[in-house]
Amino acid sequence: MKQKTILKIIIDIGMTVVLLFLMAYELIGEAAHEWLGIGMLVLFIIHHSLNWKWSRSVFKGKYIPLRIWQTVFVIGILLTIAGSMYSGVILSKHALSFMPIKGGRALAREIHMVSAYCGFVLMSLHLGFHWKMMMGMASRIIKELPSAGRWMLRGIAALAAGYGVYAFIRRKIGHYMFLQNQYVFFDFKEPLIFFLADYVAVMALFVWVSHYFSKGLGHIIQKRKII
Repeated sequence: MKQKTILKIIIDIGMTVVLLFLMAYELIGEAAHEWLGIGMLVLFIIHHSLNWKWSRSVFKGKYIPLRIWQTVFVIGILLTIAGSMYSGVILSKHALSFMPIKGGRALAREIHMVSAYCGFVLMSLHLGFHWKMMMGMASRIIKELPSAGRWMLRGIAALAAGYGVYAFIRRKIGHYMFLQNQYVFFDFKEPLIFFLADYVAVMALFVWVSHYFSKGLGHIIQKRKII
């Protein structure tokens, strides 16, 4: 495996882990949240610099449904990252407290909430779009699994996605995405690991949905080409 590919995998894993901890805002503390947010921006910039060929080709070639699906995710993620960074600068009390910014905190808080939760869902969907490629890379390392092993992993993924539906509702993520709730509730008595486990399940749900939707879309396109 090429060094650049290995670096891409490390950066993507890093972004996923940081994203999960960012969602635990109050449970990890404001200062840690702000520094992780800055770290996420750095990883995001590195991620795009490693995939600059894709960015360069945005206005080239034909846009088939799969490419439109991918591009919508990327644009959405860019908007949520921009919203998170803009509002994060205004709301910062620690990492960027030296900046002379006053006012606009109420609007910034709403922008930050929507950007954070919509960004979480969009990044999970984007991850699902590339899941087949990631599994292909993983198979080179762990070699080809037997048929029973593959079905077992699919079953685990389906169970995780199923629990993700419950976790999505329980954690009121949809409410936060559309500002139906003005404030995020955190149970400070809850162990951090339980919170993260629920968000991993929600992420698994959207990875699963995106993966199989993209797969189905690909099959439809392939059949039309044959016909």
